[in-house]
Amino acid sequence: MKHLLACALMTIATVTAAADAQHYPARPVRLINPFPPGGSSDPSCRLLADALTRSLGQQFVVDNRGGGNGNIGTAIAAKASPDGYVLVFASGTTFTVNPFIYKSQGFDPKKDFTPVIKFGAAPNVLVVNPSLPARSLAEFTQYVKGRSGELNYASAGNGSSMHLAAELYQRMTGTKMLHIPYVSPGAATADTMANRTQLIFHLVPAVAQQVLAGNLRALAVLAPARASVLPDVPTTKEAGMPGLESGTWYTVLAPAGTPRPIVEKLNKQINAALADPAFRKRVQELGVTPMGGTPEEVTSYIASEQARWSEVVKAAGIRMD
Repeated sequence: MKHLLACALMTIATVTAAADAQHYPARPVRLINPFPPGGSSDPSCRLLADALTRSLGQQFVVDNRGGGNGNIGTAIAAKASPDGYVLVFASGTTFTVNPFIYKSQGFDPKKDFTPVIKFGAAPNVLVVNPSLPARSLAEFTQYVKGRSGELNYASAGNGSSMHLAAELYQRMTGTKMLHIPYVSPGAATADTMANRTQLIFHLVPAVAQQVLAGNLRALAVLAPARASVLPDVPTTKEAGMPGLESGTWYTVLAPAGTPRPIVEKLNKQINAALADPAFRKRVQELGVTPMGGTPEEVTSYIASEQARWSEVVKAAGIRMD
């Protein structure tokens, strides 16, 4: 009898979840971007919110909650009701790097979320102040080697993709530069343009327009392929330094316990948007490579990236207590 009752309850729960998904969303959805307005993830997040608003018929409202390298806004999403009405447009580094540098993130990255989809990847690009004489990655490396500890590089904070990219570069080349962490990526960019810092391993979406305007000089994209928004900038492999690859990627997550039918509906809608030629073009114009796929692929990707970056974090001795 108990077994039959349990089966009946499971059946009711499944039917209820399916019915909820059929009518989802019935009210506006809050899409948390755990970074400040104007950051590198903001244009992609807003583009996705607009696409989902049009395809699902309810407003997807972007809520910027920056701080803690993405931890603060992500923690807010972790504590939300698991009903699909609060989602987070998270940076992959929050799940692949932050667990190794923060004693506590304010949430459990393995238990507190249900993955929805990988949205896209944004590579880092080495940009320098135009006053530096180096015009290639090789020339830059020679320049840095002759000035050990003299050059300042900016980042959006300890443990950011910009910081880790610079640490990886120094590890590979045996060079030494001084790290200047900033509270926001915008301030880091501004000070590099003003030559208060000489370089930054920034994310392509954040600096592409400054490169095109001549305010910064791009030397190499830290990715296997060139960025479509900066087609003339070689990859690090093309520039003679294979293995120097870094960036971040964006993923949509829901609080743990969100009904599977709702997750599948969101996954289907976002995959459809990413497959649309016009939408893909707009994403690529932001300097982001569209991804997509299943929720399960998010979990496996996080595991593979954690294995890669934990070694860099450990070697650099990065800790945020």
